[in-house]
Amino acid sequence: MPSSPTVPPPPTLGMQIDAVIASLESISTPQLYGTVIAISLAFSFYLLNSGGGSSSPALQMMTNDTKEQQDADADSLRKPARAAATSSSSSSESSSEDRPEPRWHILRFTNYVAALGFLVSVLQFASNASAYLNDSNSLLQFLTVWSLFVVYFVGFFGISFVELDDFVDGAQISSSVARQRAQQPPPPQQSQTMPVAASQAKTPGRKSHKTDGSDSPPIKVVNVHPPATSAPVCSDPKSFKKPSAASIPPNLKELPNSEIASLVLQDKIKDHQLEKLLDPHRAVQVRRLKFDARLSALGNGGALDELPHRHDLEYKRVLGANCEIVVGYVPIPVGMAGPVTLNGESVYIPMATTEGCLVASTNRGCKAISQGSGASSTILKDGITRAPCVRLPSAKEAAEVALWIETPENFATLKEAFESTTSFGKLLSARPTVAGKNVYVRLRCFSGDAMGMNMISKGSLAVIECLRRTFPALSLVALSGNMCTDKKAAAMNWIEGRGKSVVIEATIPADVVRSTLKTSVTAIVEANLNKNLIGSAMAGTVGGFNAHAANNVTAVFLATGQDPAQNVESSNCITLMEETPEGDLWMSCTMPSIEVGTVGGGTGLPAQAACLRAIGAKGGGENPGDNARRLAHVVAAATMAGELSLMAALASNSLVAAHMAHNRKPASK
Repeated sequence: MPSSPTVPPPPTLGMQIDAVIASLESISTPQLYGTVIAISLAFSFYLLNSGGGSSSPALQMMTNDTKEQQDADADSLRKPARAAATSSSSSSESSSEDRPEPRWHILRFTNYVAALGFLVSVLQFASNASAYLNDSNSLLQFLTVWSLFVVYFVGFFGISFVELDDFVDGAQISSSVARQRAQQPPPPQQSQTMPVAASQAKTPGRKSHKTDGSDSPPIKVVNVHPPATSAPVCSDPKSFKKPSAASIPPNLKELPNSEIASLVLQDKIKDHQLEKLLDPHRAVQVRRLKFDARLSALGNGGALDELPHRHDLEYKRVLGANCEIVVGYVPIPVGMAGPVTLNGESVYIPMATTEGCLVASTNRGCKAISQGSGASSTILKDGITRAPCVRLPSAKEAAEVALWIETPENFATLKEAFESTTSFGKLLSARPTVAGKNVYVRLRCFSGDAMGMNMISKGSLAVIECLRRTFPALSLVALSGNMCTDKKAAAMNWIEGRGKSVVIEATIPADVVRSTLKTSVTAIVEANLNKNLIGSAMAGTVGGFNAHAANNVTAVFLATGQDPAQNVESSNCITLMEETPEGDLWMSCTMPSIEVGTVGGGTGLPAQAACLRAIGAKGGGENPGDNARRLAHVVAAATMAGELSLMAALASNSLVAAHMAHNRKPASK
C-alpha cells in the first residue's frame, strides 16, 4: 500500500516574522523608505478626510446633545427681514455642515499599539544588545523600526490629547447658523426680551450714551441669571460644562450690534473673540450691550450708560472736587470680571487696569468660586480712624490726659463733642498712646457710606477743643499723628483694623481645581504655604501674606472712584488655603483695613459712578453704610478670586506662559 505524502507543518508566527524580515532585507533602502512614506501619507489621508458618520463617539454625543438647543437658540435670533437670505443660502451651508469629521478616535487605539510595539522592540534589543550591535543587518532593522515610531510619535501621538471641544468649536465656527434658524421655533421659556436702554425708565433724566449710531432693537437675552439672589451653582452640572460651541454667521460684521450681543449672550460667540471678529471699537460697543443685559437681570440695568467709551470728560465735575490745574485726563481701560456668587448673589466686578491678564485671571477665579460654594463674606469691624498728636508740658501731664480719655464718662463727653459736627458720624472709640510728652489719640468712627476722612477730621478738631477745656496746657501738634495710619504700611492697621475689616471664604471642589484652575488641591495648598506664609514671614512683611492683593484692590479702587493711595493699607491681606477632608480646596482672605466709600470724592464722577452702579452700590444705601459695606465685600471677593487664580498659575508653573501669550504684542509704530 503506497504511503501517503507527508504534509509539512504550518509555519509558526516566528517563522512568518522571519520570512517577512528576510523579504525586507532584499528591498533596497530607498525603496523601503519610499514605501514607508507612501503608507504614512495614505494613512494620514484616510484618517483626516474619511470620517463621515464614524466620528468620535464622544464628539458625536456632544454634537447630538447640543444640536437641539443650538437650533432653538439660533432661531430666537432670526429676524423676519432676513428669512429670504437664510433660505437662499441653505444649499451652500449644507455642504459645509456635511463635511466628514476626522476619525480622531482611531488614534487612541493606534497610540497604544505604537507604544507597546516600541517597548517590545527596545526590550528585544536590550536582551542581546552586544550581538545586535555587531550585526549590521539587525542593527539596520532596529533603526528602521525605531525611525517609524519616531515619525508616528511626532506626527500623530499628541493629537489624542487635544480636547474634543476644540474640534467642535472649529467645526461649528466654519458653518452658518442660518439654516438652523428656519427649522425649529424657539422655546418661549428660555428667552426674555430686554431693551437696550432699560435703565432709562428707572432713572428719568439720566444722560444716555448710545453704543452705536443706529437705533438698536431689543436684545434677546437667553439663560441669564435671575434678577434676585442666586444660589451657588456647584449643584448644577451644567456649570461644569464648557459653553456651547460658537456658531459664527459668515456675515457677522453686517449684523447690528444688538444681534451680535445676543450671540455672545447665548455663547454662540466667545466674549474674548470680539476684537478679532470685529474691530476693537465695535467690540467694546457690543460688549457693553451684553453686560447691560446681564446687569439688567440683576436689577442694575443701564449702569454702564455713563461709563465713557469715547473721549469724554465733564471737567466742570472735576473743578473744586478732584483735581487742580487740569490739562486733561488719562484714560484707563475698564474690564468686567464675573459674575461671582457673593453672599448668595451674582455680582460683576469692574476693574480699571493697564496690566494685561489681570481681569482675565480674576475672571477665572470668579468662575471657580461660583462653581464651588460661592464666596461668603463677613464684616468684622466698620470704623475709619484719625489719630491727632497733642503735646503737654511734661510726660506726667501726658499720662494724665491718657488716663482721663480712657474713663467711660469722659469718653462720653468726647463722643458728644465729636457727633455734634456730623449727621452720620458716630464716635466708636478713643485710644490714647503716650510717647514722652506726646499723646496720640486714635479716634475710630462710623462714617456711613462715606470713606470718612473729612468727617472724622472735622470731628477730631472738636475732640481736641473739648480736651483743651479740661487741659488748658494741651497743644495740637498735628491733626494726623501717623497712628491713624493713613496711606502707610503699619502694624496698627494690620492688628486693630481701619475702615472695613472683612473676612471672606470659599470652598472649591477638587474637580473644579483640576478643570478650571489646571492644578491640584495639594499643589496649590503647598504653593500658598511656602510663598504667601513662609516666604512673606522671611521677608518681614506687615500685612503682606498674600500673592497680589494690591493688584485687585487698586483695580477696583480706580474703577469705583476710591482714593488709590489707600491701597497701601487696604491691601493688607492674609490668604489661607487648606485641603478639606473630602479633598476639596478651602480658602479665605482676611483683610482688616479696606477703606472705601460710595459717596464723596471720586465716586461722583460719571465713569466711576457707573462702575458703582454696576455693582449696585452707588450713593447712599437704604441704611447708612449699606452700600459702602457692599463695596467692601466686592473688593474682598475680587481679591480672593485674583489670589486663587494666580496661586493656581504659580502651582502649575503657567504664569509666565500666560503673560507671554496674552500680554505681549508688537510695539506700535
